[in-house]
Amino acid sequence: MTQFNVTGMSCAACSARVEKAVSSLPGVDTCSVSLLTNSMGVEGSADPSAIIAAVEAAGYGASPKGAEVQSTAMEEDALKDRDTPVLKRRLIASLGFVAVLMYVAMGHMWHLPLPAVLAHDPVSLGLLQLLLSGIVMVVNQKFFISGFKGLIHRAPNMDTLVALGSTAAFGYSTAALFYMSHLQSMGRTEEAMGLLHEFYFESAAMILALITVGKLLEARSKGKTTDALKSLMRLAPQSATVERSGKECSVPIDQVRRGDIFLVRPGEHIPVDGIILSGEAAVDESALTGESIPVDKVPGDGVSAATVNQSGFLRCEATRVGQDTTLSQIIQMVSDAAATKAPIAKVADKVSGIFVPAVIGISVVTTLVWLLLGHPIGFALARGISVLVISCPCALGLATPVAIMVGNGKGAKNGILFKTAVSLEKTGKIQTVVLDKTGTITQGQPAVTDLIPAPGCDNDRLLTLALALEQKSEHPLSRAILTYAEEHQTCAPEVSQFQILPGNGLAAQLEKAPLLGGSLSFIAEQVPVPADMEAKAIALAEEGKTPLLFCYDHTLLGIIAVADIIRTESPEAIRQLQHMGLRVVMLTGDNPRTAQAIGKLAGVDEVIAGVLPQGKEAAIRQLQESGPVAMVGDGINDAPALTRADIGIAIGAGADVAVDAADLVLMKSQLSDVPAAIRLSRATLRNIHENLFWAFFYNTIGIPLAAGLFIPLFGWQLNPMFGAAAMSLSSFCVVTNALRLNLFDLYNPKHDHPIHSKKRGSHPVMQPQEESNNMEKTMQIEGMMCPHCEGRVKQVLEALPEVSAALVSHTSGTAVVTLSAAIADETLKSTVEEQGYKVTDIH
Repeated sequence: MTQFNVTGMSCAACSARVEKAVSSLPGVDTCSVSLLTNSMGVEGSADPSAIIAAVEAAGYGASPKGAEVQSTAMEEDALKDRDTPVLKRRLIASLGFVAVLMYVAMGHMWHLPLPAVLAHDPVSLGLLQLLLSGIVMVVNQKFFISGFKGLIHRAPNMDTLVALGSTAAFGYSTAALFYMSHLQSMGRTEEAMGLLHEFYFESAAMILALITVGKLLEARSKGKTTDALKSLMRLAPQSATVERSGKECSVPIDQVRRGDIFLVRPGEHIPVDGIILSGEAAVDESALTGESIPVDKVPGDGVSAATVNQSGFLRCEATRVGQDTTLSQIIQMVSDAAATKAPIAKVADKVSGIFVPAVIGISVVTTLVWLLLGHPIGFALARGISVLVISCPCALGLATPVAIMVGNGKGAKNGILFKTAVSLEKTGKIQTVVLDKTGTITQGQPAVTDLIPAPGCDNDRLLTLALALEQKSEHPLSRAILTYAEEHQTCAPEVSQFQILPGNGLAAQLEKAPLLGGSLSFIAEQVPVPADMEAKAIALAEEGKTPLLFCYDHTLLGIIAVADIIRTESPEAIRQLQHMGLRVVMLTGDNPRTAQAIGKLAGVDEVIAGVLPQGKEAAIRQLQESGPVAMVGDGINDAPALTRADIGIAIGAGADVAVDAADLVLMKSQLSDVPAAIRLSRATLRNIHENLFWAFFYNTIGIPLAAGLFIPLFGWQLNPMFGAAAMSLSSFCVVTNALRLNLFDLYNPKHDHPIHSKKRGSHPVMQPQEESNNMEKTMQIEGMMCPHCEGRVKQVLEALPEVSAALVSHTSGTAVVTLSAAIADETLKSTVEEQGYKVTDIH
C-alpha cells in the first residue's frame, strides 16, 4: 500500500470526493481516504504523480508520505496536532468581536445602554454590526475559501454549508441595511428603525464562532485518537552505542547498519533488533507485547528495538534496522490499518457523498416554501440558513474511523495487531474458532511429563542413564529429556558405540554393557517388560504422550513419557471463547488418539485430526458453510488455512510480525489474546453502531426541526445560532464516544455474551477424514515410536497420487490409507519400508 498525505479536507464529503477521484484512475485497485489522519492509502500500479494530479484536480492537495526514508521522529511529527493551536487563536479573536456584536445587536433586549449616537441612528448601528461581523468572517476566512472552492469544483463540503449559511445571513442583512439607509434618507426614521429586526449580522458571525468551537473540540479529541500510535513512535531510541574500530561511540539511530555490534547497559533501551553475542539480562518487552514480566535473555536469543534492558550488560549484533525492526513494522501495521476502511463505513460514505448537495437543495426548497406560504423573507431565510448550519456530514464521516483508530491503538498497546480495519470489524463476527494444536493449544515443544522407574530402580538412576543415551541424539524427544535433566542438574557418563536404530530407538555401550532406549515394542524384544509397566506405557500413549522405555545390562530401567504439553492458559481461553457463543475446533495433523487426548484436556468442542496443510484448507472451507471462521496458527505451516479462513490469526509471531497470511497478529504466545481480540472487535463495532446511530438520528431530527416542520405542530422554531451550536457538538460527541474505548478492559470476560446469529450447537459436525466412503487399506507397521515417525510415514504415503489421505498411529502401529484409485500392496509396502520401518500386513 502506498500512502499519501492529503490536505484541504474538512468533512466526509471531502474524503468521499478524493476517494472517488483517485479510484477512477486506471491502475488503482483500491483507494481508502482517512479524514481522521488526513491520509490516503492506494493499492495498484498507478503512477504516484497521476494520483497526486487527480487529488489536485478535485480541489485538494496531496504528497507521498515517503515512509521508507522518514525517521520515526518525523513520522511522529506528521501526526502532531497542528489544527488545535490555529483554531484556538481563531476562536479567541472571533469570540472577542462576537461579544461586542451581540451587545450591539441584542443589548436592547436586556435593556443594556448604548451610546447615544447608536441608540438613535439605526444606520450607524447597522454599519457597526456589518463591520464587526465582517471582521469575524475575515478571521474565519478558511470556511469561505474551502467552501466555495469545493462548490466551484462541484464537490461541496461541510465548509460549503457554513459558508453559504453565513453568506446568506450577511448578504440579506446588508441588503436590509441599504434599504434602511434609503428610508432614513427619505426621513422615514421610525420605519427604518423597524428594519433592525431584519438584521442577521449576529447570526452570520455567531455561526462561524460556534462552528469554530466545534472544530476546536473535534481537533483536540481527534488528536487523542492517535495517542497510541504516537506513544509507539516515542518508544524508538534516537541513538545507539556501537563498536567502531574497537572503540565505543554513540551514533544516531539511522546510522546503525545491519551487522554492527551495539552495546546495551542496564536501564537503556535496545536501539535495534539484534542477536545477543555475550551477556545475560532480563529484558522488559511490555512495549511490544504488553507482557509485564521481564524475559530472561542469554547469548543466541533475539532482542527487539524499544525493549528495555533491566539488568546485565549486553553485546549484540544488529539484524534488523530502520524500517525493518519489529517496532517499525508494528507502527506501519497500525498506520496501515488506520488508512483502510471497514465495510461498515461504506454506508456512511455513500450518504456523505450526496449529503451536502441534498442539504443545499433542502435549504433552497425550505426557503421557497415559507415564502410561498406568505411569510416574510427574513423568516424564510432564517429557516433555510438553519437547515444549512445544523446539518453535520462530519459526524457521519467520523463515526467509523475514530472508533477504528482508537480500537486499533488499544489493541497495539496489548500486543494485538489488526492489519486492516476490515479485520478489526470481521473478527467480532466470527462464529467458529479453529485452533492449531502444536504451538497454539500446546507449548509446541516436547517436554518430559512422567518418570516411572521399574522395580529395583529409582528416578535418579533412570534419568541419569536415559540422559547418557539421549545426549548423543538430535531427536526432538531427546532434547526434551536433555532439557529436563538440565533443570534437575543431572549429569551423565559418556557412552560408546552409539547407534540410531531407525524406527526403533537408540543403542550404546556403557561400561561394556548395552544401554537401550525406544518404543515399547522394541524394548519388549530386548528385555522382559512386566505387565503393569506395559499397561502404564499403553495408558500414557492413550493420553497422547510418547512413552520411551529404557533398559541397561538386560534389565528394565523404567519409562520416561514425553509430550507436547498444553499451555496453562489454553483451557481457560477456550472456555471464554465458548462462553462467547463460539464453536471451538482443534485442527491437527496428529493421529486421532493423541489429538483426542489433547482436545479433551483443552475442552474443545470438536477435534479434526490427521490433516495435512492442504487438508486443513479444505477443512476450513467446510466449516465456513456454518458461518465465518477464524483460524489460529503460527502463520507458517498453517498459511493455506490462515488464508482460506475469514480471519487468519498468527499467534506468537514474536519478531516476525509481517505474517502475510494472517489478518491479525498476536505478539504474545498466549491463547488468551484470541478472546481478547474478539472482545475488542465487538466493543469497537458497538461503538461504531452508537456513533452511526447518533449521526443519523441527529441529522434526521435536526434538519426537519431547522426547516420548521414542527412549527405548525408544536410551535418549535430554531434560531440559526442554535443550529450552529448543535452542529458543533454533534461531531464532538461522536469523537468523545469513540475515546471511551480507551477505558475498555480486553481481558475481562464479565460482559461476554453469545452471538445471536447462530448457536454453537446448531453447527453440523464435520466428519473425520477416516470415515470417508472411499476404498481404505489398513497397514500394520513396526518401528514407529513417536509422532515424528507418524508424520514421516504419513508424508510418504500421501505423496502417492493414488492416496488421498493416510491416518497413521505409532501407538497402535497402523496406517489407515484412503485411496482415490487402485494401488498395489507392494507399492505401499516398499514406500514405507524405504523409510526404515517394517510392514507386517496390509488388509
